[in-house]
Amino acid sequence: MSKKRAGQGPHGFLLLDKPAGLTSHDVVARVRYHLNTRKVGHAGTLDPAATGLLLLGVGHGTKLLTYAVGLDKTYEATIRLGHATVTDDAEGERLGDVAPAHELRALKEDRSRLESAIGDLTGDIEQVPSAVSAIKVGGVRSYARVRGGEEVELAARPIRVERFEIRDLRMAGDFLDVDCVVDCSSGTYIRALARDLGAALGVGGHLTALRRTRVGDFTVDNAQRIPERDAPRAAEDPSGGLHLTPLGEAALSFLPLLPVSEREAAALRYGQWIEAPQASEPETYPAAAIVPPTGELVAIVEPAPKRGLLKSASVVPRL
Repeated sequence: MSKKRAGQGPHGFLLLDKPAGLTSHDVVARVRYHLNTRKVGHAGTLDPAATGLLLLGVGHGTKLLTYAVGLDKTYEATIRLGHATVTDDAEGERLGDVAPAHELRALKEDRSRLESAIGDLTGDIEQVPSAVSAIKVGGVRSYARVRGGEEVELAARPIRVERFEIRDLRMAGDFLDVDCVVDCSSGTYIRALARDLGAALGVGGHLTALRRTRVGDFTVDNAQRIPERDAPRAAEDPSGGLHLTPLGEAALSFLPLLPVSEREAAALRYGQWIEAPQASEPETYPAAAIVPPTGELVAIVEPAPKRGLLKSASVVPRL
């Protein structure tokens, strides 16, 4: 049986609305089966309990994931004030005592303390990631160590919380639920924000719901549903298949445009450098090298060591 040629198979970007209960790896596996290709990856995981926007690269689209993973994000979340947990979410065991209900009701009636604490968690801050993160400690994922009964202390990291806005406050029994929306930099842990908000108020806090609604310029409003496990493959039922965003269109959602000629496109694909007087402006790179008017993505380019030249950081073979 002959092997597939490099250009064969689906190539593009996928915006999916992940439901609760699936891991990001589950989603990748289902898309691999549905599109009949092994080359599928994602840009940033979502916890199994979380829902919302998941970006996937398919085929040559996986080359774009490196540049998409650092995009800013927006989340809708519910933080429960009243006690902390080991995992900073509703799945972990309770830590410490439960706060008195009258104290939580007072926070709801007079929002000044709550809003002040949220203000302190907004802007450029140092955040200690949640211990149940995927950060490796001694070569082992932090969450694996925690679930194995170990205590893990992670170093604080700089992040930016552009917006931390209360949408609703309500008592849930003897606890106070805070519905909020957060605009933040990549690497921000919303469950850590919940933990830190509860700690700042002296009542404990943890995350009970999370939905990602935006990654860069991509929004969940344009996302597709994940195929069911028993759904026909795309080749068997094209009408019910997933729609892939073309590589050039996807790349321009988070990278500047560099129009190139067919001659320059060929040079980039062969690993050659091309002339670009504007290459001395590093803030405009990396950029997507695209052949107009077809919109064909050729490569992701960056300044070469020699001034005034550009080189390929990642090449997209001709389809």
